[in-house]
Amino acid sequence: MRVIAALSGGVDSAVAAARAVDAGHEVVGVHLALSRAQSSTGRSKGCCSIADAQDARRIADMLDIPYYVWDLSEAFARDVIDDFVESYREGLTPNPCLRCNETIKFAAVLDRALALDFDAVCTGHYARIVDGIDGPELHRAVDPDKDQSYVLSVLTPEQIAASMFPLGGSLKSQVRAEAAERGLRVADKPDSHDICFIPDGDTSAWLREHLGEAPGEVVDAVSGAVIGQHSGAYAFTIGQRRGLDLREPAPSGSRRYVVDIDPSEGRVFVGEEQLLARATITARDPIWCGPIPAAGGRLSVQIRAHGEPMDAVIDVIDDRVVAHLDEPARGVAPGQAMAMYEGTRVIGSATIVRP
Repeated sequence: MRVIAALSGGVDSAVAAARAVDAGHEVVGVHLALSRAQSSTGRSKGCCSIADAQDARRIADMLDIPYYVWDLSEAFARDVIDDFVESYREGLTPNPCLRCNETIKFAAVLDRALALDFDAVCTGHYARIVDGIDGPELHRAVDPDKDQSYVLSVLTPEQIAASMFPLGGSLKSQVRAEAAERGLRVADKPDSHDICFIPDGDTSAWLREHLGEAPGEVVDAVSGAVIGQHSGAYAFTIGQRRGLDLREPAPSGSRRYVVDIDPSEGRVFVGEEQLLARATITARDPIWCGPIPAAGGRLSVQIRAHGEPMDAVIDVIDDRVVAHLDEPARGVAPGQAMAMYEGTRVIGSATIVRP
């Protein structure tokens, strides 16, 4: 097969590309330039920096494969960064990595690859593709600590069929050891954990720069009393406790958490932990990785990239998915993705809405 290997400059994409070469595929390395404002000095804590591009080129040279840089910065700014900003403006909690997979890595990149007569795109994501009765299925990775199936739950069956995830059956420790054996200088390169366009990790400050100061009230969700002030509701998400700077405790003496956000009025509502409990989660605009599940079926759902799966009964009603949880969940935030699983298989995902 003719394969595009997405080279981020990290150890995972390097080993994934190397395995694709070993499998006999005709591999071309591509690095995605997603920002035009990266510094050429130092190393970003996120990804997609100039240093990462240089590492990607060295990896391609070592693997003896062609190497190109694709400038997708305009699409990334529009579909990922602008979406991120507008979501926070609306009081939502987006996942930019999931959105990048949906709109950039497995849409723009895959579309371009297929147009250039390639057969597949290979990445260093930790997930597995398994042949099933209805076609290729997306499954969790073998390494539970590195599993990235949650952020891939936006892939359609057609995209899954044209994707390769060579690392899904390996542990991260095995991948690093293999990189060292191959002489790849990125074998010990730290993983990226931050949002790539906020490399210093200070999301609140970055949002303040883009959205400006927007002072408002912190309100007790039960009594309606104003108990504090904030400089921007966008700095908070459901379930958050740190950064509230409240001067008086709850009447019971318990900790308070963010339980709701009203972006139109700029209000942040706080309350005790029990107010966070949600027995039902409603999400919109589902994307199915395969056949749509039958109404009333039992699946597990996951609402964070590294969250625990929760057993639920699922109902699909037009463009809505309702998950009736066996046990209440806490910290369910509108804007998050709700990924759905049957065992290790990813069924699909949808965006959580306000109850």
